[in-house]
Amino acid sequence: MVYKWDFNFLLQLGPLLLKGLENTAKLWLVALVCGLAIGMVMGVFRTAPSRLLRAIGTLYVETIRNTPGLVQLIWIFYALPILTGMQSSAWVAASVSLSLYTGAYSAEIYRAGIASVELGQWEAARALGFGYLNQMRYVVLPQALMRMIPAFGNRAIELAKATTLASTIAFADLLYTAKMIAEDQLRPLETYTAVTLIFTAVLLPVSYAVVLLERRLGQKGSVHRD
Repeated sequence: MVYKWDFNFLLQLGPLLLKGLENTAKLWLVALVCGLAIGMVMGVFRTAPSRLLRAIGTLYVETIRNTPGLVQLIWIFYALPILTGMQSSAWVAASVSLSLYTGAYSAEIYRAGIASVELGQWEAARALGFGYLNQMRYVVLPQALMRMIPAFGNRAIELAKATTLASTIAFADLLYTAKMIAEDQLRPLETYTAVTLIFTAVLLPVSYAVVLLERRLGQKGSVHRD
């Protein structure tokens, strides 16, 4: 029996998928901004002279990176309300979970970027009388951030795909909306094919842009070293 593909129903229900895409984009943006902020703090902690700060940063990063993102999301949405007595919405739970998840991986990007700054830059900052925080603020981070941009681009792409986890707690993102349409129309192949094409259309240009940016920054680095 040959399967007969039919995408006509998507002409009418397409706006629902676009609304799901809008919700996905909002979740992605919030989680990315918050995750980068958390990652910067924890990345600085990971390189701090204080053993306590390094321990806090390491504990956070290793805990988040070594547990599945789906487990973290489910725990925040279902278990945390039992402990606190406060039930959060699917939007809040997904935003918090993905922010923490992104923050852990971003922290390692920050740590690697900070470690890549030459020792002479640290020594020069200390010679000017800068403390650790001012060394970071005025000397180290401005140089390190340029080297981190490609890695942050890749992390942003990974986060966009990770937002689909939110569908498991009935957050109306693109994947959850597609699931509802597929069940209603009994057309899962066409619906999920449309979702695949939407993600590809959105993320493929971003992926190529990250690659081009990485090459351009690499060329600039080679010129400066020469």
